[in-house]
Amino acid sequence: MVIPRRNRGKFHHQNTEYGESNLGNKLEIFLPDTTESNILILAGIHGDEPESIVFLSEALRSIPPDELKNPVILCANPDGILRGTRANANGVDLNRNFPVENWTDNPVFYRIKSGEPQDIELSTGTEPGSELETKAILKIIDEIKPQSIISFHSALDCIEDPNNTELGQWIASETGIPLVDDVGYPTPGSFGTWAKENSIPLITFEVPLMPLTQMITNYVPTLIQLLRNNHLPV
Repeated sequence: MVIPRRNRGKFHHQNTEYGESNLGNKLEIFLPDTTESNILILAGIHGDEPESIVFLSEALRSIPPDELKNPVILCANPDGILRGTRANANGVDLNRNFPVENWTDNPVFYRIKSGEPQDIELSTGTEPGSELETKAILKIIDEIKPQSIISFHSALDCIEDPNNTELGQWIASETGIPLVDDVGYPTPGSFGTWAKENSIPLITFEVPLMPLTQMITNYVPTLIQLLRNNHLPV
């Protein structure tokens, strides 16, 4: 069943605090009733990529709490979302702050939109895993021990799955987004690199550039199946 549209304006799911951001904002996770965690679904690690937070929230608010089978972190970087910045409040790109072999203290550069120079500088942190938000993600993963992870980003228009898993193939088939094994550029200190080093399959769901309303139409049905753990054939 789905929650009637008139009742989707608020959450019916119980949230759990798994940490605090640098500005003291709560880091929240929505946990299923079961103690087993199949897939951790995470969005909002970059504060300038809010689209997936919205359509993931729409999917979560569409199903009753007892139908949630996979844990959800709607926003891993609330300070960045509130301030409209890619980085957290310390100016650190959280997706370059994970404790991995290829972490570097060299700054990372990005651009706001296509056609602009890639010259906006962000820190990777004072050391690997230096940020409160990063520490909290690692702690909750250690606690819930997911079998795999889906991390949302924009807007490269691809499903990056280095392991070419059945789950990645299914997501690509359902959404029509191309399946790739690499985004095509180095990502030192990234969440994906950390997951690989810790033998946890991680799929990066890179949404394409399109209106948010179209994303909701296109992807919420797929996300509902993922939240219910109905994503693979029996």
